[in-house]
Amino acid sequence: MKSSKAVIYQRQQNFLKLLQREKTIEVESAAQELGVSTTTIRRDLQEFERQELVTRFHGGAQFIAGTLQEEDPPVGGDPKARIDRSQKEAIAQYAAGLIEDGDTIFMNSSSTAMLMLDYIKDKHVIIVTNNSHVIGYPHAPSITIILTGGEIYERRRSLIGDFALQTLSKINADKTFLGVSGISAKSGITTSVLPETAINEMMLRHCHGDCYVLAARSKIGHTHNFRSGAIRHIHTLITCKGGDREALAEIAAAGIRIIEVDEGG
Repeated sequence: MKSSKAVIYQRQQNFLKLLQREKTIEVESAAQELGVSTTTIRRDLQEFERQELVTRFHGGAQFIAGTLQEEDPPVGGDPKARIDRSQKEAIAQYAAGLIEDGDTIFMNSSSTAMLMLDYIKDKHVIIVTNNSHVIGYPHAPSITIILTGGEIYERRRSLIGDFALQTLSKINADKTFLGVSGISAKSGITTSVLPETAINEMMLRHCHGDCYVLAARSKIGHTHNFRSGAIRHIHTLITCKGGDREALAEIAAAGIRIIEVDEGG
């Protein structure tokens, strides 16, 4: 049976961790370690070579140091404690103002997106999310939260995998709000966690309204490891003033609406 995209991304994420640890690996040993065929390992190495993450040699590959960026820090139980909280709150507050009574929205595992719960008041809204941190997070009683379910990606406590994708595939959202690790006109929207790209892609695909990217100014013009979608897949970028002017101009030239809010509200 053909593997789903979620299964492939999860395997490749595990393979990349193995490469980072071992530095140099042989196809046979990688196949044994990951419990897959050597053909699968060779196919993954071809993809990693295309992304310039490894140098292949006969029978194996060497990881190229410094090419794979660190994952974004875990969301944590209190996103307000993060260093860039003033940017996140300003962005979240503006984004929450775009939600209308009766909306069904997708929200990914972003801490900025979760902060929107602080600012949605007196509106009957359904939020579908793969962010397990919303459990117990304070929110207005008029908000209904649906978790996608799925496998827990431990470091970020995000929900990933086929079960989560199946849940999203059965819902058509009015709006989507995605936090990202980077956004640029050339690379589109990128993230630090490979299995989460499938979740983001599904949210974009099953939104019949506007798709919003929420990004602190440090993420403007930045490209992270894994691509969730082309720049054309989003409608609006919400960020704080002071971001890279050239990168913002390129994003605007691609037809994307840009909202720059004042840090601190």
